[in-house]
Order: sequence, then structure tokens, then C-alpha cells
Amino acid sequence: MEAILILLCATVAALAAAWGWERRLRKAEGERHGRELAGQRSNREAELREQSQRTAALFDRMVEGLIVVDAAGRIRLANRAASALFGFEGPAAGKTILEATRHHEVAAVVGRLERELEVLDHELRIDSMVAPRFLQVNALALRDATGSSDGAILVFHDLTRLRQLEGVRQEFVANVSHELRTPLSLIKSASETLLDGAKEDPASLARFLQIIDKHANRLALLIDDLLLLSTLDSGGLRLNRQPLPVRSTVQDAIDDLQARARARDVTLKNLVPGALVAYADNDRMRQVISNLVDNAIKYGRAGGVTAVEASQLPDGRIEIMVVDDGAGIPKDAQERIFERFYRVDKARSREQGGTGLGLAIVKHVVQAHGGEVRLESEPGAGARFVISLPPVPVS
Repeated sequence: MEAILILLCATVAALAAAWGWERRLRKAEGERHGRELAGQRSNREAELREQSQRTAALFDRMVEGLIVVDAAGRIRLANRAASALFGFEGPAAGKTILEATRHHEVAAVVGRLERELEVLDHELRIDSMVAPRFLQVNALALRDATGSSDGAILVFHDLTRLRQLEGVRQEFVANVSHELRTPLSLIKSASETLLDGAKEDPASLARFLQIIDKHANRLALLIDDLLLLSTLDSGGLRLNRQPLPVRSTVQDAIDDLQARARARDVTLKNLVPGALVAYADNDRMRQVISNLVDNAIKYGRAGGVTAVEASQLPDGRIEIMVVDDGAGIPKDAQERIFERFYRVDKARSREQGGTGLGLAIVKHVVQAHGGEVRLESEPGAGARFVISLPPVPVS
């Protein structure tokens, strides 16, 4: 009996030890499993944060503006481009689309998504103190698994530059039409007058033939300038660059324009140092300088002085300046002075003649040389056109 009790006690002790060991083992296993789950959860959270950061960075690099709103119409996400387009004041997240954009038409697009699945190619205009902006918005309604609204995504394309280019194109076509129609009308009128009998009068014949010749030359000059600008725009202009003595090129241009200068009693001065050398196409640079000097003669002071100066900068660049002592150019016109057909004083420009393309050609020819041209002018203090050319390459 005593042996049985001893055996029974030993068995109970063994079972208790086994149970304790198993309990410790389960606890260790549970702790290990908990650590694994915690590690997996932590890794998953880190992956989600990293993915969210990558997504936000990707959205911020988008050229298009992006806004994501929730089912309540409040912004979940707005990228940097959207902030720039609408000028958000502070973070946009949590605001309604109207609060953030301050534009009722954008809010109306979101409202349409309650009835429509998507809104495509909707254009809107944003007025500002500087200039209006034109946007195209594409919007998509988000739905959850039950088909209920879960917000929307709006993508904005900035069409402002495109609209500006369309405006420039339309203005260009209108200007070309006008510039062509004027000499054509005069040529047609002169020819009809001759056909009606004026040719029988030698004096009338000579006068009307001079009109036809003058305006035919004007048409030819306009077409030549348009073709040159087309070549410059397409990058097809071939330049014969070589070391160019600046003073002699300037003198050639001045000699060609002496008759026009005398007609307005304008004195032309060549103040370019004799040793100065640029690296450029002689014919094109002569054309550039002629256009600038001719412009100075036309719009400078009658009886005044137009001078051409030049110097070499410390970095090797060559600057050529055409300076007049006229009335100067108004500030609001200076930004547009190199546009095609732009005229500060339209009435005077028509009277003075020319195609209205001279300064545009100057700009494009200088840029084709890798240089730049700028205007310095104060009202009442004349105008100064400055050409900057790259240094002469070292052989």
C-alpha cells in the first residue's frame, strides 16, 4: 500500500511537472507568436507609411493638379500642383472643395458626380489679379463595394499657355492679313485707275506705277521676313559663324541707312572699338544691327543721335548696344516689344512703314547665335537695345 502511494505521488508530481512545462512552453510559444505578430504589424505599418510617402511624392511630382475628396466632400489629398493652381492658404486636407479652391464651378463639378460617374474635359476659367488662368478638369466618382459614394478624384490640366498661344496665333493671322491687305489694296486701286484711262496721262502713269512698285516691294519684304521667321522657328537657319570684326559690320549697316537718317536729320555714330571681334554670321549680324539702327531712326528724336557701341565683358561675351535719344518706350510695352507685329504706337508705325517683324527677327537671330537681346529704356530718356553674344571660341 505504501509503495502504491509512493508511486501515485511520483506520478502526480510527474504530471504536474509535465503540465507546468507544457504551460511554460505554451506561454513562450504565445509570446513568440505575439512578437511575430507585432513585428509583422510593425513591418506592415512601416510598408504602408513608406507606400503612402512614395504615393504622396509621386503625386507632388505630377504636372497636373490632383485633388481627392471623401464622401462628405472634404479634401483627403491635394498635390503641390493643385496648391499652385488655386493658391491654397495652408494645408487643404479636411477643407471642403469650395473652402480650399474658392471657386464655385469646381464645387459644382464635384456636385455633378453625385449623379454622374465621371466628368470629362470640363473647362473653367480662374480670374486673378495678374491674368486669368484656364483649366481643364476631369473628375471620377469613387464608389464602395455597396455602390455608395466614397468621394471623388479630380485632375486639373493647366491650359493657360495653350490659350495664350492660340491668342498669339489668332493675332498673328489677323496682323498678317492686315499687312498683306493694305499694300494689295493700294496696288489694286492703282492698277484699276490706270486701266480706267489714267495710263494715257504720262504724269499719272508714272505716279501710279511708283505706287505699285513701292507696295510690291513692301509685300516682297514682308514675305521675306515671314519666311525668315519661319526658318528661325523651325531651327533651319544655317549660320556661317566666323571671327567677325564688329566695327566694320556696324559701319556697313550704318552706310546702308544714311539716306533714311538724313531724311529725319538723325546723326549715326559708330563708337565700336576697332579691335573688337565677335564670333557670328556676318550677314545675319549686319541684318540685326540694321534692324535696330533703322528702328532707332524711325522712333528716335528727329534731329537726334543714334549711336552703336560695343565692349567685351570680363567673361569674354561681346555686347553690342544701339542707343537713341528719343522718347523712350513705356514700361507696359517693353515686355512685348520683341513680339511679331507688336507696335507701341500703331498710327506712327504705319506711317513710318516697315513690316513690324524687325525686332522679332533680331531676337530670333541673336538667340540662334546662342546670345540674348534686351531693352533698357526709361520714358523720356531714349532706348538702348543690348545684344549679348557668346565669347569667341579658343582654337
